Amino acid sequence: MATPTAELNVFLWEGRDKRGVKLKGEQIAKNQNLVKADLRRQGITPIRVRKKSKPLLGGAGRRVKSKDIAIFSRQLATMLQSGVPLVSSLEIISGGTPNPRLQKLINDIRADIEAGGTLAEALGKHPVHFDELYCNLVRAGESSGALDGLLDSIATYKERIESIKGKIKKAMFYPIAVVAVAFIVTAILLVYVIPQFESVFDQFGADLPAFTRFVVDLSRSVREFGLVYLIGFAGLVAAFIFFKKRSLAFSHWLDRMTLKIPVIGSVLEKAAISRFCRTLATTFTAGVPLVDALDIVSGATGNQVYNDAAARIRDDVAVGHSLRLALEQVKVFPHMVIQMTSIGEEAGSLDDMLNKVADFYEEEVNNTVDALTSLLEPFIIVLVGVLVGGMVIAMYLPIFKMASIF
Repeated sequence: MATPTAELNVFLWEGRDKRGVKLKGEQIAKNQNLVKADLRRQGITPIRVRKKSKPLLGGAGRRVKSKDIAIFSRQLATMLQSGVPLVSSLEIISGGTPNPRLQKLINDIRADIEAGGTLAEALGKHPVHFDELYCNLVRAGESSGALDGLLDSIATYKERIESIKGKIKKAMFYPIAVVAVAFIVTAILLVYVIPQFESVFDQFGADLPAFTRFVVDLSRSVREFGLVYLIGFAGLVAAFIFFKKRSLAFSHWLDRMTLKIPVIGSVLEKAAISRFCRTLATTFTAGVPLVDALDIVSGATGNQVYNDAAARIRDDVAVGHSLRLALEQVKVFPHMVIQMTSIGEEAGSLDDMLNKVADFYEEEVNNTVDALTSLLEPFIIVLVGVLVGGMVIAMYLPIFKMASIF
C-alpha cells in the first residue's frame, strides 16, 4: 500500500550567508527540515523557518478559471521547450502565480509527479480543471516523447477557445449591462419619483389619461409587491440554472432555441463549429484514433446540439463510414465544412484542413461579433429611451391636458 504524499506548503525563511549578510525569502517544500537542508546546501545558515500563514479574508483566493489553465499550459510548454525539467517548471510556475488556488493545484500536480506518477495521471486527479481531452493529449505526448510539442498545441488550442469565448462575452456584456442599468433606473423612478407626481394628480381631481393611469398603477404594484417580484425573478433564474445543469433534455432544447436567435444564433453556431474542428484537429494531430477523438469532441463543442451530432458521427465512423458521410448525415454542418473534410480525407491531411476550417470560422465569429455590437447599440438606445422617456411623457400628459383646457 502506497504511503500518502505529504502536502507541499510555502515557508518563509530568514538566514545569513557566509559573509554574515542577512537574507530572507520563500520556498515551497513538504516540511521545515527540507527547507533548512536546502538552505545549508546553498551556503546559507537558517535563522528562522516558518510556514506562511493564509490570509483571514479570501484565503482560498479566486477560483481557477479556464483562462488560468490556458496561461499555465503556455508557460509549461515554453519552459519544457527551453529545456527546463518538468518538476522545476512546475515549481517556477507555482511561485509566479498570484492565485493561491492555482498555486495549490500546481503544487499538488508537482507532488504527484515527484511521488512517481506521470503528468497525465497527476492532471487526471483534477478533472474540473483538466478535462479528458487535455489528459489524453498529455498522455499521447508522454508516450511519444514529444510532450513539449503537444503542450504547445494544447496551449494554442486553449488560447483560441478562450479568445472566442472572450469575444462572445464582450459582445453580450455591454448590452446586458446597459439594459440592467435602464431597468434599475426605471425601478427607482417607479418607487420614488412617480408617487410624487401621483400625489399632485390626486389634487387635480380629474381623470388621468390611460397611459398615465397605467404607469401610476405599475408604480403602486412595484411598491406593494416589489419584493415578491424580486423573489419570483430570483426563483426563475435559480430554476433555469438548475434545469440547465441537471436536465439534458432542457439543455438540448435551450441550445437548439439559442441557435435560432437572429445574429446571436449565428455567432454561437460558428463558435460551436470552430470548437468542433479545432478539437478534432488537435486530438487527431496528437495521434489519437479518429473514433476516440470524436468521443472526446462530443463533450467539447459548448453546445448540446453539436455534442449530440459529434456522438452520432462517432457511431457512424465506428461502423466504417467516412467522416464526410457522417457529417452529411447529422445535417448541422455547412457544406464548406463537409467539402473541406472530404478533401482532407482524400489528401491525407485531415488535421490541416480542420485547422483551416476552424481558422475560418473563428474569423467569422470575430467579424459577426463586431457587427453585432454595432447593431445592438441603436437598439439599446431606443430601449432606454422608451423606458425612461415613456414614464416622463406619462407624467406630463395630465399637465398638457390641463393646459389645453385652460
